[in-house]
Amino acid sequence: MAFDGIVISNLVHELNNTILNSRISKISQPEKDEILLTFKGTKGSNRLLISVNASLPFMCLTKENKPAPLQAPTFCMVLRKHIANGRITKIYQPSFDRIIHLEIEHLNEMGDLSQKTLIIELMGKHSNIIFCDSDNTIINSIKHVSCLVSSLREVLPGRKYFMPNTQGDKIDPFKIKNSSEIFDVIHAKPLSVIKAIYTSFNGISPLIASEVCYRSGIDGDSSVSAFSDDTMQHVANTFFWFIEDLKNDKFQPCIVREKKAPIEFSSVNLLQYQDYNTTIYDSISEVLELFYKERNNHSRIRQKSHELRHIVTTALERNQKKLDLQTKQLKDTNKRDKFRIYGELINSYGYNLDPDARFLEAPNYYDNNKIIKIPLDPTMTPQENSKKYFDKYQKFKRTYEALTELIDETDHNIKHLQSILSSIDIATSAEDLVQIKEELIDFGYIKKHKNNKKNKIKSKPFHYVSSDGYDIYVGKNNYQNDQLTFKFATGNDWWFHAKGMPGSHVIVKSNNTELPDRVFEEAGSLAAYYSSGRENEKVEIDYLQKKNVKKPNSGAPGFVVYYTNYSLIAIPDISNLKKID
Repeated sequence: MAFDGIVISNLVHELNNTILNSRISKISQPEKDEILLTFKGTKGSNRLLISVNASLPFMCLTKENKPAPLQAPTFCMVLRKHIANGRITKIYQPSFDRIIHLEIEHLNEMGDLSQKTLIIELMGKHSNIIFCDSDNTIINSIKHVSCLVSSLREVLPGRKYFMPNTQGDKIDPFKIKNSSEIFDVIHAKPLSVIKAIYTSFNGISPLIASEVCYRSGIDGDSSVSAFSDDTMQHVANTFFWFIEDLKNDKFQPCIVREKKAPIEFSSVNLLQYQDYNTTIYDSISEVLELFYKERNNHSRIRQKSHELRHIVTTALERNQKKLDLQTKQLKDTNKRDKFRIYGELINSYGYNLDPDARFLEAPNYYDNNKIIKIPLDPTMTPQENSKKYFDKYQKFKRTYEALTELIDETDHNIKHLQSILSSIDIATSAEDLVQIKEELIDFGYIKKHKNNKKNKIKSKPFHYVSSDGYDIYVGKNNYQNDQLTFKFATGNDWWFHAKGMPGSHVIVKSNNTELPDRVFEEAGSLAAYYSSGRENEKVEIDYLQKKNVKKPNSGAPGFVVYYTNYSLIAIPDISNLKKID
């Protein structure tokens, strides 16, 4: 992840435009390593969330108000004592590092004007929030660091604060005057170009170094020595122009997603991820809040759905193996008619057989009277041989009929499980998984406990609005699909589904009007996106009016039949559709 000097610079720029000269109206500490500051000023009220969690440090403006503990922690009480109602006078980033200073002006106990500094260090496991007096004496910190933890720097009340020397002899990129300075620095390093850049300049992450190389049109993993001086000068020029844009506050906060999962964020447009979905935002705080929320939510949903996914995939594999075995057994019954013909021909032509005959050669009146050779048991009479073949025929016939039913049942189970797996794939919250689990319980895939109570269902179908203002609903699971199609939709509403694959039911509320062509295309895109074919370039979609969709007797949830329908080819892209929360 790229919580680097560039993101910090973007955040400082945003804070200067929002909370500078505002007063601190509320201070809380929702978690042991997190504080929430509320500001009021001429630009309205703002909340600043600062987290120094070792695995997930971040800082952003937020609209969310987190509940505070009944007993405020010591650090929170110290902040309230000193800077409650204080005014933010300066916000800056020293040396383009991953550090933000908030200088605060307030009245002390004597009523005199005093200065304090709140220092936020966002440095991975070393992240901290340090509160200092005007002479850089540490008053307190959210994490105390003694000499037993670090021999380089103690962070304790009464000690002098100094910046951690994490960057060594790195150069502040904002102090570079021309591209020749960049060329001289990176050209002398016997490293890959990417590493030469991020090890030479403060606040530049490997991600940004890789982006510079991509924009320069070179392979950044190759050594500096592999390129000519002209090529390296071009890299230096690209980096210099890149930094100049940052100096002029030309930020483009963005999130890069692979499918639904956020994989990267930055304050600049990451052209190197052109094959992924990149969304540009107006605010870096919005990016940070969304990224961490989505990442946490995606991770949490994957963890919670892991058990359900395992149950479904195990049952699916078992049914697929069962289907393979049943299909092979069914193939063996194809010779049943041969035994019936043997029995009939023995009855017709076996009257003059020798008692010890081992074969009967007779014309097969089922095959243009071609001569057929029928094996016989010489210890049996012709009538007994005929009965033996008729018994075999009846046995294979019964097996065929039973296997045909079993194969239909197994195939139905496979399709049902595939539809449940598709529902798990599109789940976006823990509530979405509740209904899926209930379906697995109802169909015996999960054992039902006597003390289990029915959960109150909070999950609702997805709701979109088309470009022409029509409401479109998408079922998240089989129960919702049934509810949408047979209880929510009216006869003249339109029903969409991906052809021949698991997917959601999509309902367009027609309001008894004729739909524009664009609505059909957008509903088709939703049906394609919320199906197992969402990774395909195009998906065939069946659509028809809801009154022509029927529920088969004893059909599993989400299964329907229809006999007349229209078809269209849809692209599984819903980026232009408005989603209603």
